[in-house]
Amino acid sequence: MPLFNLNLPDRKLKAYCKKHVLNFKQAAGTSRGVMHQKECFIVYIEHVNNPGIFGIGECSPLWGLSIDPKEDYESLLRDICEDINNYRAWMFNRLVDYPSIYFGLEMALKDLEQGGTQKLFPSPFTNNQESIEINGLVWMGDIGFMEEQIQAKLNDGYDCIKLKIGSLHFEDEIALLREIRSKYSKEQLTIRLDANGAFPIKEAINKLERLSEFDIHSIEQPIKAGNWAAMKSICANSPIPIALDEELIGIVGWKKKQKLIQTIKPQYIILKPSLVGGFKSTEGWINIAKAYGVQWWITSALESNIGLNAIAQFTYITGNKMPQGLGTGGLYINNIGDVNFLESKQFNYRDFVIPV
Repeated sequence: MPLFNLNLPDRKLKAYCKKHVLNFKQAAGTSRGVMHQKECFIVYIEHVNNPGIFGIGECSPLWGLSIDPKEDYESLLRDICEDINNYRAWMFNRLVDYPSIYFGLEMALKDLEQGGTQKLFPSPFTNNQESIEINGLVWMGDIGFMEEQIQAKLNDGYDCIKLKIGSLHFEDEIALLREIRSKYSKEQLTIRLDANGAFPIKEAINKLERLSEFDIHSIEQPIKAGNWAAMKSICANSPIPIALDEELIGIVGWKKKQKLIQTIKPQYIILKPSLVGGFKSTEGWINIAKAYGVQWWITSALESNIGLNAIAQFTYITGNKMPQGLGTGGLYINNIGDVNFLESKQFNYRDFVIPV
C-alpha cells in the first residue's frame, strides 16, 4: 500500500498564500555560499462551504539549488491559488519545473483532507508515543566556530553529526576531524560529511582517501551534480560510502530515476521533498532505492516549522530508523508559530505542532 494517497472530497475550494522571509540566527555557510535569509510561501486551502478549517502547506524553494524558476514563482503561485479548483491539472501537468510548489500544494491538500489538524500522517509519532532519531548539523565557518557547534551538539547528546565541508582549507578540515576522532571513536560518534559538490573531479578520490582515515559514515555529493560518469567511478572506488543529494534534483519520472540509480550505483541517496517534488516523488525514490539495494534517509531543505512538521510525519511512517536530517527547526529567529524546538538528538511530534 502506498505511503502517500490523496483522497480529497470533490468540493469547491478557496486558496490564498503569503510570503514569509525567515531570518537565520547566525549565518549558514555551505560551499555554495552563506545564507542570512530564506524565503518561503505559506499556502492555505479551505472548502468554500466549510470556512475556517484550513489545509496548510509550505512552498519552500532554495534559490540557487532548487530547479524552480525564481522569476515568475510568486505570480504562478498566485495564479494557482486563484484557480485552485483545478489543482489536479496544475499538479499533474504544469508543475514539473516547480517541485517546491507541487510539494506545498500536496501538503496543504493532505492537511485539508485530514481536517486541517496538521496531522497529515497519523501515527505513534503524532500521538507523542515515539520519536525520530536525527543527526546534529554543523555549519561551515572558521575552525573555532565549527568546534563550538560540534561541542554543543555533543553536549546535547547527539551521537551522529553531519559536518558541512568544502569551503575551508582542506588541511584545516582534516585537522578538525583528527581532533574529533582523538576524543570520540566511531562507536561513540558517527560522522557524516556533506561537501555540496565542492571537490574537483580530479582531486575527489585523493581527498576521500585522506578523509577515510577518520571512519566517516558517508559523504554527500563530493563533486558537482550532473557528471554521472565521474560520480559512478567515485562511487565504485571511494573508501567512504557516497550519498547522492543534489544529483537527484530535476530527475523526474520513474525511468529517469531508475536510470540514475542503475548508472551511478550510489551507496545512499538523500531525499529532500521540497527539492525532489513532494511526498509522492520521495516515495518513488524510496521504492527504486529499495529495489537496487541503495540505502536512504530524508533531510529537510531548511523549511519553516510547517514544512518540517509535514516532512517529519512522513519520515516516521517510512519506517526508516537511521538518523534523519531534520534538525533544522531552531535555525531561525522568526520561525512560523515561534515554536521552540528542543535541542535534542530526538524529536517528538509535540515539538512540531504549529499554532495557527
